[in-house]
This record gives sequence, structure tokens and C-alpha cells, in this order.
Amino acid sequence: MAKTDVLVIGGSAAGIVAARTAKSFYPDKEVVVIRKEAKVLVPCGIPYIFGTLKSSNKNVIPDAPLENAGVKIQIGEVEKIDEENKTCKTADGKEISFEKLIIATGSTPAVPGWLKGADLENVFLIPKDKEYLDGVKEKLDGCKNIAVIGGGFIGVEVADELGKLGKNVTIVELLPHILSLAFDEELSIQAEETLISRGINIKAGSGVKEILGDKKAAGVLLNNDEKIDVDAVVLSTGYRPNTAFAEKSGMELNDMGFIRVDEYMRTEKNTDIFAVGDCAAKYDFLLRRKTGLMLASTACVEARIAGMNLYNIAFMKTFNGTIPTFCTAIGDTAFGAAGITENQAKKEGFDIVTGTFEGIFKHPGTLPGAEKQVIKIIASPKSGLLLGGSVIGGGGTGELINFISIIIQNRMTVYSVLTAQIGTHPLLTGSPITYPFLMAVEVVVKKLNR
Repeated sequence: MAKTDVLVIGGSAAGIVAARTAKSFYPDKEVVVIRKEAKVLVPCGIPYIFGTLKSSNKNVIPDAPLENAGVKIQIGEVEKIDEENKTCKTADGKEISFEKLIIATGSTPAVPGWLKGADLENVFLIPKDKEYLDGVKEKLDGCKNIAVIGGGFIGVEVADELGKLGKNVTIVELLPHILSLAFDEELSIQAEETLISRGINIKAGSGVKEILGDKKAAGVLLNNDEKIDVDAVVLSTGYRPNTAFAEKSGMELNDMGFIRVDEYMRTEKNTDIFAVGDCAAKYDFLLRRKTGLMLASTACVEARIAGMNLYNIAFMKTFNGTIPTFCTAIGDTAFGAAGITENQAKKEGFDIVTGTFEGIFKHPGTLPGAEKQVIKIIASPKSGLLLGGSVIGGGGTGELINFISIIIQNRMTVYSVLTAQIGTHPLLTGSPITYPFLMAVEVVVKKLNR
């Protein structure tokens, strides 16, 4: 039987970060990553293999960062965990014993069981599987009319990439607007308008009743009985935690199928076994209840916490809840949001105040490449805590959304944010006189002090 000090199951983002952190904090311990895939894809880069990157080979995570850190890699699939004896059994019958175990098995595409025609030829999923996706890309190259079912981030990004290739692409979304689980209506509408201007068709507010065809997908029938003729269908209807083997091993799952963990990412029955990433249970930072949200950024935070706490529990190294933090780009326009949206806040009964400001990223605005930037801030009128924010802009949107997420996590008020000292530069930021983010915060502060 093979032995190791730390065994990490899963080699994507969470597994890589967990293994590197474990080796960094406990350099004398042997760390082994066991994963199914010979080559691992960058999860968030998957939509871009269909257009911008042209090949999945340009979206592969190199093994060098793990190997250079002293982490060993083993290709295989764990089928069962023996928690009591601290061993894992692989599909080829081998066993590995461990002192500490980190489960980072991620998620798999969810296919609605009721959807007739989901098993037809030319109906594709978007898993984190290089070999499968290479086959999907090859087949889609020969298709002209493609329906993407699901208007979340993966669906929107895949649709936009296929549109760049001249495909006739239609996004079908059950909700009134695309991206509406992440953005307020005004952002979702602008994202739709941007996609439409790029040649993407959008059918929102009416979901799919059935995928039509004998052996191969030939059409999509909507709930309103409208029919769309297609050569292929891409299903982007969400993901579910990859925890079947954990349940088979007797591990505790919550009612959403995630492995139960504490704030140190330890599982319930055995504190030497951790779970991180899409397979681990989560709760919302602001709403303080369980959530099914799966984000690579959250997965990596959980992985660092697990890696640090393997042998020495530190009170400050805990996970305090998921902050929804999203961003995407459609053409030259970026969209981002962090924390709670105005729509969600009202639905949950939050008392809020909002502020919006439209400015320019770069100063003066006559500089080449100067872009419009629209900031929306959501705060609590009683405490002044910043609860959420959204951005429409250019290349700086992603980092600004990260900045807003950090503010939320550290429970900063709009007053402390408004007096924050920031660095600015004509080519890199908005003007310090009318810095768009601070100007949006100022709108909120003025409302609170009327």
C-alpha cells in the first residue's frame, strides 16, 4: 500500500492551491495530488477554447508549479474513502494511506432530468474535461445554427465565442434576462444589448420544453411553443457537486449534495479530512445561510484555509462565507458585481440605499483608450456598511470588483471608504477629483446625511 502525509483528491484550481499551500506551510510533509485527468484545463478559460484561444491546448494548467513546489502528481480516480483507517481506494484497485486528506473533486454539469432530447447527438455539455471538449469543438466547427440553453456566465461566454466564428447562436434563458442571478436588471439588459449588437440572438423569459430530433438535435421547442431550428445544442444549465464517491464512502452531505465542513474546511466525522471548492458546503457571507454558489475564487480561498490548517489550527484562518463576486467581458465591455444586488436585497427584506455614478476610466477623458465606467453602490442606511456594488466598464473592471469584494468582506462602511487613500495615474485610473467608485460612494453618503 502506498503512503503519503497529505493526499489531495482533484487537480483543478482548488486541488492545486490546496497542495501548494500544504507544501508551503508544512515543507517536511510529503504531498501527493491524485487526479483523473492527464491534463487539467483552466476552468474559467474553457469558453474561450471555442473562439479566442482556438484550441484547448492553450488553456492547460502546467504541472510545473506543483512539481517545482515538491508536490507529486498521480493520475488515477479515487472510488472510495475509508475514513476510519484513513485510506483511499482507486479505480484500478490500488490503495493509498494518508495522514491528512483534502477532497477537491469539483463539480460536473447538471442536466435537467425532465428535458426530453438531452441525450440526442449534437447535444453537448461544458465539463472540465479536455478530451470531451476537444470533441465538442470539432463537432461545433461543422455546425452553423447553435442554441445555448442557459444564460449564465458559461452560456453567455460560450455563445459570444461561437458568435465570433460566424455561427448563428441563440441563447435561451428561462428568467426574464440573462445573468440575472448575478446582476441587477440594468446590467443584465445592457449585457443583452451588447450581445445582440455582436450578432447573438436572445430568447429570454421562456425556457426550453424539449430538444427536437430523431437521432440528432434538429430543433429546440420553447415553453411558448416557438421553435428554433438548430444543428447543435449546448447545455449550460448549471453544475452539481462531484460528491457521489464521498456519499458512497459514508461522508456527510447536506441536502444540496455538498460535503459538510466547518469553518476550517474540516469534514464532520474526521477532522483529518478536509473538503474544498465546488464539492464543499458553503454559506453566504451576507445572508448567513447555505448557498449553492460555485466560484473558482471561493474555491481557492477555501483551499488555502485547508492547506494552512492541516496540522495546526489557527483561529484567524477560517472561512467566513461566500461573497458572490462575478465579472465577465462581452467584446470590449466588462460587467462585474460583488455582494448583494439591489433586487436580491429587496427580496430578502434588506433596508438599503443605492448610489450610481458614471465617469471615465483614465484622465483626462481625451486620452486614447479612455472608457466609460458606471459604478453602482449598495449600502445599509443604518450602519453605513457597504453591501454590494456593480461596475460596467473596460479592462479595470475585474480588479475594481475584487476591491469592492474585499471592502465587503472587511465590513467597511461607506464613510471609511470615502476617506480611503488611493493612488491614481492618468493612464491607469480615473481622476482623483472624480474617481468613479468614490463618487458613487459619495452619492450614498449624501443620501444618508440628508
